[in-house]
Amino acid sequence: MSLLLDDVTLTYPDGDGRLTALDAVTLEVPAGVLTAVVGPSGSGKSSLLAVAATLVTPDRGRVVVAGTDTGSLDQAGRAALRREKIGIVFQQPNLLASLTAVEQLQVMAHLSGAQPKAVRERAMALLDAVGLAGQAGRRPHQLSGGQRQRINIARALMNEPAVLLVDEPTSALDHERGAAVVELLATLTEERGTATVLVTHDRTHLARTDRTVVVQDGRVSEQALA
Repeated sequence: MSLLLDDVTLTYPDGDGRLTALDAVTLEVPAGVLTAVVGPSGSGKSSLLAVAATLVTPDRGRVVVAGTDTGSLDQAGRAALRREKIGIVFQQPNLLASLTAVEQLQVMAHLSGAQPKAVRERAMALLDAVGLAGQAGRRPHQLSGGQRQRINIARALMNEPAVLLVDEPTSALDHERGAAVVELLATLTEERGTATVLVTHDRTHLARTDRTVVVQDGRVSEQALA
C-alpha cells in the first residue's frame, strides 16, 4: 500500500469552536491505481489532499506514505519525504517564465543533488512520456494550457515518487484537453506504479479512473468503481 489515511480527523479554528474538515477518514490507495476524489465545494477534498501530502498534520489518525508513518517525522523529515516520495500537481502549473520545458524539470532534480547529465536524460525521457519531446526548448508562453499542465505532471514525476497527488488539473482546460490530461495520468499511473489521487470536479472524466471516492461533509461517504 503506497498511501494510507487511517482514521484521520482534521479540524480548524472557527470562531469560538472548531470546524471539522475531515471526520474519521480512512482511505487506502494502492500502487498503480488512479483514484478520483469528488465531492461538492467545501466537502473536504482539498483538506484530504493536504493531509496526504503531509502539508497539514491531522488532529488524529495516521498518514502512511510508502511504508513510512509520517506521524513519527519532524518538519524536516516530512519535507524530505515529500521531496523523495510524493509528487504534487497543483491546479495551476506555476511554471517559471524564464525556463524552458526541460529546465522546469531539471530544477526539481537539482534540488536533490543529482548529477546534471542524468537529470537532463531523465527530464527528456519524461517529456517524451507526456508527449512533449519536441517542445523541450520552449518556454511557458510558447505552450498551450494543456502542454503546460503536461509539464506540470512531468515535473512532479522527476524524483520518481511513490505517491502522486493531483489537484483539479483540468479546471482551466476545455473538455478535450482535460480528457487528454486524465488519460495521460491513467497511463503514467499504470506504467510507473504510482499511487495516484486525482481531485476533480469534472465527473465526465471518471470513466478513465480506476476508482472513485466521494467526499461529503468531511467523510468518505462512498467508494465505488468509476
